[in-house]
Amino acid sequence: MGTSKNIVLFGQAGAGKSSLVNLMAGDNLAKTSSDMRSCTLQSEEYRIKFDGMSYNVFDTVGLEEPQLGIQQYLNAVENAYTLIQNLEKRGGIDLLLFCMRAGRLTPTLQTNYRLFHEFLCDKKVPIVVVITYLENEKGEMDGWWKRNKDIFDERDVRVAGHACITAIRGNYPDRYEESRTTIRNLVTKWTADGQGGTWKGGDSTFVSFVRKLKGLLVGKEKPRMKKNMASRLTKRCGLPPDVAKQLADRIKDDMAEGAT
Repeated sequence: MGTSKNIVLFGQAGAGKSSLVNLMAGDNLAKTSSDMRSCTLQSEEYRIKFDGMSYNVFDTVGLEEPQLGIQQYLNAVENAYTLIQNLEKRGGIDLLLFCMRAGRLTPTLQTNYRLFHEFLCDKKVPIVVVITYLENEKGEMDGWWKRNKDIFDERDVRVAGHACITAIRGNYPDRYEESRTTIRNLVTKWTADGQGGTWKGGDSTFVSFVRKLKGLLVGKEKPRMKKNMASRLTKRCGLPPDVAKQLADRIKDDMAEGAT
């Protein structure tokens, strides 16, 4: 068996990310809960094997700022950044799984997409979207994507692939098993060698900003770098200006602590 592939799972709180982990694994590895407050802010790692391959799946907190509160939201973004850094040392990231509940492509979901795909991974990791809670979809579950894919293009949310699934067995065992096949095939395809490559780290947009901020501490960079970072978070990632400023401040403080 070859080296394990690293997969980062992110997206909407309440979209069933833990259930998705269990669906892929064919086992109850992850605790599931309908209470968003009970979810940890740290990422959880699950080791999954299927079809002769091994995967490390990192389930991150749903970055839902209104539910989390600003301080917890900033902690969650920081933790995501720390995870990305740690995975650099473990061979990089092979795939981003963007999980959302069937419904609207909200501004918060778009922010999540940009934070992970563009800002943290610099568009260098294949990203696929998984749409959950489609057990009651009339006709094929994939019908949801056919009706909604144009909205993703209009809002510049570009994905390499998609899976329309249910991660709940319930009264739909056939659809549940079909969903397992769908998600496993998608993961196998986009983590295969030669499919988009593995991000090995390096100067992503986020990392570059952090390094430039670090320069502030030794006086090599002008203070406008922090302002530029906050501006980028606001304009490209859709964060509210006050949240973007606090995040930039938090990263600068982290750099200060690391330098002492």
